Amino acid sequence: MLGYDLLVVGSANADLVIGVDRRPGAGETVLGSDLAVHPGGKGANQAVAAARLGARTALLARVGGDAYGRLLLDAQRAAGVDTVGVLVGEEPTGVAVITVDAAGDNSIVVSPGANARLEPGDIRAAGSLLASARVVSAQLEIPMAAVAEAVRSRAPGARLVLNASPPAQLPPPVLAACDPLVVNEHEALALLAGHPAAEGDEPAAWASALLSRGPRSVVITLGAAGALAADRNGVVTVPAPRVAVVDTTEAGDAFTGALAWRLSAGDGLETAVRYAVRVGSAACARAGAQSSFPRAGDPAVLPDVLPVDEN
Repeated sequence: MLGYDLLVVGSANADLVIGVDRRPGAGETVLGSDLAVHPGGKGANQAVAAARLGARTALLARVGGDAYGRLLLDAQRAAGVDTVGVLVGEEPTGVAVITVDAAGDNSIVVSPGANARLEPGDIRAAGSLLASARVVSAQLEIPMAAVAEAVRSRAPGARLVLNASPPAQLPPPVLAACDPLVVNEHEALALLAGHPAAEGDEPAAWASALLSRGPRSVVITLGAAGALAADRNGVVTVPAPRVAVVDTTEAGDAFTGALAWRLSAGDGLETAVRYAVRVGSAACARAGAQSSFPRAGDPAVLPDVLPVDEN
């Protein structure tokens, strides 16, 4: 029997967040709120999101032996994530500098730090973790070589959920293993640069073009419009509940963590996406990153609790 529903192989950052009335343009200075420091990073966020929903989750990542690293480890353990795979080194912990404007939209700059030192050898050394997971989830805030090694090293039959963020060209063996490849609208267009589908504004066409490149399935998140799921059987759009947006920071990570968790539990792709859309929307309705992620049983993530905006 596999010991984990989900193994997240990815980044762990300290999020340094400043609220602004509007984000600055080139060469412009604006005044913001007091600096807030939160645990973050796509890998760490997705692990916390899944664990808070009830998934047996482990994280494979690198942090520094500094205060930010301790903050991240404490947050993972508090959420119920197994941190046996988190390596602590001499490099500084990764940091993300985030500005959030009055509409709740954000801009993010990441200094990878220890994340950039996660190597294929680290992945191979964690073979027992990879052999114990039903689903392996990865993102691209760590080196591509580490992602590729996780693809090769996962248990036979284990599903790969790859959040291609930030976008980068994927080696064919990685693309072929994606089930699904998860991107937002900007990431989809970046991956399709030069493809005729990228010249239009039809997410279904983007998904079909991405599928033609090899992944088993594709999910495109559409912000307030919900998400689109595509595989060889067709395309379905899942609308999002109507919520009062407070902060969109890391809502995509809440979505992806929830999606991976439900796929590990045996849900079909459309069912898992419907659940993940509710989780992502619930995260948008609260301030913060990991602190905004709902828990299992939260009314906001249960079916038919929030009205769906059909307009």
